[in-house]
Amino acid sequence: MSKPWFQDFPAMQGGTLRDLKRAIDDGFGDFIGDHGEAIERFFDPLKEFLIFFEKMLTGAPWPVVIAGLALASWLASRSTKITLGTVAALLLVGYFGMWDDTMKTVSMILASTLVALVLGLPIGILMARSRRLQACINPVLDVMQTMPSFVYLIPVVMLLGIGRVPGLLAVVVYAIAPIIRLSCLGIQQVDRDALEAADAFGSSSWQRLRHVQLPLALPTIMAGVNQTIMLALSMVVVASMIGVQGLGQPVLKAISNQYFALGVFNGLAIVGIAIAFDRALQSYGRRLQKHRQVPHG
Repeated sequence: MSKPWFQDFPAMQGGTLRDLKRAIDDGFGDFIGDHGEAIERFFDPLKEFLIFFEKMLTGAPWPVVIAGLALASWLASRSTKITLGTVAALLLVGYFGMWDDTMKTVSMILASTLVALVLGLPIGILMARSRRLQACINPVLDVMQTMPSFVYLIPVVMLLGIGRVPGLLAVVVYAIAPIIRLSCLGIQQVDRDALEAADAFGSSSWQRLRHVQLPLALPTIMAGVNQTIMLALSMVVVASMIGVQGLGQPVLKAISNQYFALGVFNGLAIVGIAIAFDRALQSYGRRLQKHRQVPHG
């Protein structure tokens, strides 16, 4: 059986490709050697931000934490069923001895979601205003959403080593695409009549964005926040490979040592958090949607 014709090309046999890989690795290594310490100092505030959330959730008494999360669930959903479900999930987590790991995971999710929102919302707004910028950024987002999650760990570990900040950055890069896309989509879908009314009242571009576009796009933006949280939770186990503490580490331990019960219980804890976040945010998004559809007299 004959070989495929393209195997005869020298570049495909390893020479040129091997040189290219070596050049990329050497260049990246030189960059880390020259700027590694400066990059680590640059991300120190992000580390303190994450540690603040972690200390707040793990250091506070568990009844206070449960009451705070139940209140947040109620304010978002206005549903007794969802609030009681959140409380029940947290009580079960504590009963089975997974409280600290769960709080560390929740702190990672909250911090990474806030960072993704701070970075992603302005990018989405700029994309909604410029089709050229949208055409440039969309392929990047496609790559980010299809790239295997393990690949994100390589550059952040080479730059920052093992720890919280590399994990946070990997989670943000993996989960930021939905908030960018849906922020752009929500602003583009704002009714033209509302924009024309704002222009008729002499609104500036900033006033129109703040008082018209963002409020009307908020349900779609919240859908992006929901998806970002779900993707961040799905990255927890992968990020545990580079030292991120939380529910991912027991799952990784269970995989390595074939501890079925340990993996199932910690996996169910992740599922419980995901369901609580998802139901509360979906309910909040539906309430915003109804409010947006109320006719103004």
